[in-house]
Amino acid sequence: MTATPIRILVADDQRDIRIGFRMILDAQPDMRTVGEAADGAAAIDCARRLRPDVVLADIRMPGPDGLEVTRVLAGPDAAQPTKVIVVTTFDLDEYVYKALANGACGFLLKRSGPALLTEAVRAAMAGDVLISPSVTVRLLRHLAPRSSDHHLSPTEPLTEPLTDREAEVARLVAQGRTNAEIGTALFITAGTAKTHVANIQRKLDVRNRVGIAAWTWRNSQTDRTGPDRPRHSG
Repeated sequence: MTATPIRILVADDQRDIRIGFRMILDAQPDMRTVGEAADGAAAIDCARRLRPDVVLADIRMPGPDGLEVTRVLAGPDAAQPTKVIVVTTFDLDEYVYKALANGACGFLLKRSGPALLTEAVRAAMAGDVLISPSVTVRLLRHLAPRSSDHHLSPTEPLTEPLTDREAEVARLVAQGRTNAEIGTALFITAGTAKTHVANIQRKLDVRNRVGIAAWTWRNSQTDRTGPDRPRHSG
């Protein structure tokens, strides 16, 4: 018996973006695009009529913008909350904070790529929150203690310590790497990297990659070079 596909509504004022997202999503065996909207009002109306599992909402749309759409559909006052993932070209901190405060269960940059888009949809269905790695790194940089404050953040003891490989994976997560990038860096498959990430989340008792990155930054001298910064091999 085949599981019911995740039903998705795509809201973006650019037709080519909607077409591109639909192609990516409908190519997944567990996903199906059930509707499109070109402005905020249409997005709210379609979401209420079609009852999708997940709404992908662009921020800058005519009428109510994506942040307002998120508040209406996923905020604390929503009668029947819908999972909303904000997908945008603009990664301004104020947008990220407002989107999450309004109930978004994901914040992705359009340049993130197909793999992260589909991963975010599945994460939303699992009750998780996925934020684009480059945005995560920048946000965590604001939370990271200064070197002079390290004595204020002692290493947090774990009931079940991380293995050496898991510690490597955690450091790469803290750099904002995707599972595919972690796999390439450690010469393992993306699936193996995903398994390590899941084990790390369990051991650290955190819900998502943001929690892994925050824990790693508090407890190590990890390299804070994000995915949008040049990397050199030698």
